[in-house]
Amino acid sequence: MAPSPPGADEKPRGLRNAGDDAFQLTIDYVKQETVQPLRGLGRFIGWGLAGSFALAIGILLLLVGVLRLLQDQTGSALTGDWSWVPYFAVSILGAVVAGLAVWRITAGPGKASLPRVASANTKEEGTN
Repeated sequence: MAPSPPGADEKPRGLRNAGDDAFQLTIDYVKQETVQPLRGLGRFIGWGLAGSFALAIGILLLLVGVLRLLQDQTGSALTGDWSWVPYFAVSILGAVVAGLAVWRITAGPGKASLPRVASANTKEEGTN
C-alpha cells in the first residue's frame, strides 16, 4: 500500500476556519504592535521616574548640606539679624539648579558629535 500524502488525514479547511485564522492573526498582530511596545515604554518611564526621584532627593540633600555648612562654618558672622543669609543663599543656589534643569529640558536633545569626515572637495594639505 502506498503511503498517504502528508496532510491527507486533515479535514478540508472551510471558510469558518479561515475566518478564525484571520481573527487570531489580527489579535497576534495587535499584541505585537501595541502591547509589547507599551511594556517597553512602561519600563522606560519607570526607570526615568526612579532616576528623577533619586536625582531630586540627592539635590535636596546637597542643598541642605550647603545650608548646614554655611550655618556652621561662618561662626557668629551669620547669626542674629543675619541668620536669613544662609537660607537666602541656598534658595538662590536651588533656583539656579532648577533654572539650569529647565533650560536643558526646553533646549531639547543636543547635537550628536560625530567625527568629521573629509569630503572630496577639501584639500589634503589641511587648507580650505
